[in-house]
Amino acid sequence: MRDRVVVVSGPGRVEIVEQDAGELREGTFRVETLHSGVSAGTELSYVKGTNPYLHVSWNAGLQVFQPGAASTPYPVTRLGYMQVGRVVESATPAVAVGAVGAMTYGHRTGYLADAVAERFVALPDDLDPLLGVYAAHMGPICANGLLHAAADLRGTDVRSLGDGVRGRRVAVVGSGVVALLTTLFARHHGAASVVVLDPTPRRREVAEALGLETLDPQEADPAVMLKTRWAHHAGDRGADVVFQCRGQDWALQLALRLLRPQGTVIDLAFYQGGAERVRLGEEFHHNGLALRCAQIGRVPRGLAPTWDRERLSAETIDLLRCHGNLIGTHLVSAVVPFDEAPALLTDLAQRRRQELQVVLTP
Repeated sequence: MRDRVVVVSGPGRVEIVEQDAGELREGTFRVETLHSGVSAGTELSYVKGTNPYLHVSWNAGLQVFQPGAASTPYPVTRLGYMQVGRVVESATPAVAVGAVGAMTYGHRTGYLADAVAERFVALPDDLDPLLGVYAAHMGPICANGLLHAAADLRGTDVRSLGDGVRGRRVAVVGSGVVALLTTLFARHHGAASVVVLDPTPRRREVAEALGLETLDPQEADPAVMLKTRWAHHAGDRGADVVFQCRGQDWALQLALRLLRPQGTVIDLAFYQGGAERVRLGEEFHHNGLALRCAQIGRVPRGLAPTWDRERLSAETIDLLRCHGNLIGTHLVSAVVPFDEAPALLTDLAQRRRQELQVVLTP
């Protein structure tokens, strides 16, 4: 038995190769892929050749990048983290044949998984399996952003994802998948007001179709607009919290300008080109602002025992059950046959094609 796998063999070179599917053994189970979502940020960085893991060495012990052999050299054989599969064989009582779940094994037609080493997020019967592409990793990324906002206020006593947004004024910079899911999480958990800022008309149209308020940051100064509207008291105006979800330096600079004094930017972006235009001597300094990176590799300090990845996935499934029709209609912009993955990924990387969320279907 062989699986077909999407591989990046070099910058701009994507192909489908066959790999041995492996033998079922005690404690493992095999899934056939139903859906595989494309992450336009991380995945395309490997296609473009801009991911730092391709060029320098990541010292896991010291948690720093250093000169040396690439930590992830070409070919990149595990691309993607948004899979939904059906169990077709199982040698473990933990996962039953026929179960449908979300996993993170990359773009491939099938996978042999270890039930102890790998997560299988079982999807409820009333959820469209296509939406399950968000359940294992992408949704938890966004939920973790809210968790960081909650920890900013509550420390280790976070009871709900809403603890950092409920009743507060929230701005979200960007309107890609991470931004829109984060915005929906914030609204779902009781934010008093949520505004999405993005210069791309098509992206703003999607946000508006989801029932979200939008602003074009290129039309007028959004910091002046929102700080005029969002008044707390004299000398204290602006967003309580900003979720920065677009991996460009102007977006981070904008996020800092939107905040009220001593506010916090929760940053979920990946700055592949650095952030040279960020002006730390301006609002960041004069308003006493904070910047927190909220990547999925860790939850806020002290919250790991109560807010593990399983809980963040459960929060994601709750969001999908409540707003799945909107998400499926407006976020998923294309469903593409698996065989077209190489052309799709190279077209996206070279900006010959624009999509919000593509899902591959073998």
